Amino acid sequence: MSKDLKKISLDGVEYVRADEVGQKAIPGKRAVLVIDRGWMAAGDVTEENGRVKLSRALHIFSFSEVGFAGMVKDPKSKKVDLRPLPNGFDVPAGSEIFRVWVDDNWGL
Repeated sequence: MSKDLKKISLDGVEYVRADEVGQKAIPGKRAVLVIDRGWMAAGDVTEENGRVKLSRALHIFSFSEVGFAGMVKDPKSKKVDLRPLPNGFDVPAGSEIFRVWVDDNWGL
């Protein structure tokens, strides 16, 4: 058996290596960021010189009745207000509270 085995399937259930549990499950680089002072944005993440930069950026202006999880699950809902940030977006790395990795086309 190969040491490079990343996952196996038994009876239709897919299993992954224990040392990979908890790592970023969604391929790509797009995330929803929760930022200090209540700001939220989403975009393709790059980090450089102590800053978190977003391209194809969206300002998560508001969401109602669906909660944070509902907004992440269905950004196209009429209860979610996303507004494009045409020139990108960046913040100091220390102002990021947390990020949730999402699909590469989330919100677009």
